[in-house]
Amino acid sequence: MNSYFNVSSSTENTIVIKRSKFICNVATVNDEQEAKNFIESIKKKHSLATHNCYAYIADEKGLVQKFSDDGEPQGTAGMPMLEVLKTRKFFKTVAVVTRYFGGVLLGAGGLVRAYSSSVSECLDVCKSISMELATEFNVKLDYNVYSKTVGFFNSENVKIIDTDFSNGVSLNLAVKEGYKNTFVSKLIDISIGTAKITELSTKFIGF
Repeated sequence: MNSYFNVSSSTENTIVIKRSKFICNVATVNDEQEAKNFIESIKKKHSLATHNCYAYIADEKGLVQKFSDDGEPQGTAGMPMLEVLKTRKFFKTVAVVTRYFGGVLLGAGGLVRAYSSSVSECLDVCKSISMELATEFNVKLDYNVYSKTVGFFNSENVKIIDTDFSNGVSLNLAVKEGYKNTFVSKLIDISIGTAKITELSTKFIGF
């Protein structure tokens, strides 16, 4: 897997189905403990709610997963919520759906649709970030060469992380994994071989 999505900031969205209120909160987490902390904060905020169901994928590979129906019939809440996160590739993400019962039973199928729709609609309204597997480079250039490379660096496959002009030009750049070899080759051509290119690390970076 070379990419997934993150939530750029915690987001809340509410839907009402047959008088039951479903309040979804989603957030990005760095690990499982942050997911648990977020869940507890929502449970505390909505301590009088009928249910606080949740699902999370707490790592970049989709291996650290957990969900809870929190008293709803088994398989009608947490699992459908988790499936939305998996299908839409939102990793390192936690979702909590708080339900205030409105007096009308929805049935198993209705609950599955309600909880999955609650998460899906919240993801629709949140601001998301595409996290791409990328290699970070340090590139050192002369000033006159840098002016020729600005347009090259400002592409959809390259992200400038920081720039230092104190002694020539030193840039830290993230380059999408599938573009790495092309990037190095083109930079050597543009700089006529004068660019000093150091490969630093490969990780997921927001583009």
